[in-house]
Amino acid sequence: MLDQIRIVMVNTTHSGNIGAAARAMKNMGLSRLYLVDPIASIDEDAIQRSSRADDILRNAVICPTLDDAIADCGLVVGTSARSRHIPWPLMNPRQCAAKAAEVAVNNQVALVFGRESRGLTNEELHKCNAHVHIPTDEEFSSLNVAQAIQVMAYELRLAAIGDVHEDAQWGVNWDYPLATHGELNGMLQHMEKTLIEIGFLDPNTPKQLMPRIQRLFQRAAPDKLEINILRGMLAAVGKQTALVSAQDTSVVDTPEAQDQQEDSL
Repeated sequence: MLDQIRIVMVNTTHSGNIGAAARAMKNMGLSRLYLVDPIASIDEDAIQRSSRADDILRNAVICPTLDDAIADCGLVVGTSARSRHIPWPLMNPRQCAAKAAEVAVNNQVALVFGRESRGLTNEELHKCNAHVHIPTDEEFSSLNVAQAIQVMAYELRLAAIGDVHEDAQWGVNWDYPLATHGELNGMLQHMEKTLIEIGFLDPNTPKQLMPRIQRLFQRAAPDKLEINILRGMLAAVGKQTALVSAQDTSVVDTPEAQDQQEDSL
């Protein structure tokens, strides 16, 4: 199960934190580290702080964007230390670990950690199915990113060695794997284009429509077949819209239509 779970660090600025994160991961049996556009490099300080977890550092995957790091994941959980303008599904570390263990049986799972100074942006958090919050003391709530990874790695370890499938969400083995982040993102882009074409979404005043639709689908956790069905529906809507538009144009352009317009004037 643990080999299906990756730790994703975004824009990390201190190499020591990368090394400390690798150590925390290896302590708990995790091995897959993804670095998104890191500012720090894997240098001697990182290797020393890893305390013999340098194999994780050697195999770390460096990605230019968060989308690249999570594209093939069925569940993406972002760490958040504060409430957001749009409420998002929120879990504590133990709930997160139980859900990750459940999903990781047949899917890739990503736990995303933000910058040392300001965490993850709202846009990055919107890419996540859910958020996890570590309930620290309100008087001193700041956690070092490697410490946060240690907390989550520990909970994942407990979930991996315990019976975490008793309370599975659906109670049966699902017939199709969950859609990956890349597949869901592609469907949402397709939906946004279609909503603009049919006049439901004004791109000049989008408000929070697409983030809320994104939240809806990420909370529902659709599988691959369901995403294909939705995209087929959107394609059919697009074809019908194009057909109606072509018919309207052809009616206006006929001589009879032009005569009718002139008579009406």
